[in-house]
Amino acid sequence: MKSGELRAMTNEDLLARIDELQKSLFNMRVQNVTKELTDTSKLPSARKDIARIKTILRERNILV
Repeated sequence: MKSGELRAMTNEDLLARIDELQKSLFNMRVQNVTKELTDTSKLPSARKDIARIKTILRERNILV
């Protein structure tokens, strides 16, 4: 996601999005180890999305 799209979201939506991304990142890691993941470029993009959201939350001073 683009940072502009993320900045338009509420804090609760961002926290929910982090949870979703962390769960999907875990699942992708498991699939990668078992050689079931076909598109490995999703791993770094998920990590970067999590970092973007955490940065925006940090800017808003509500990082939990």
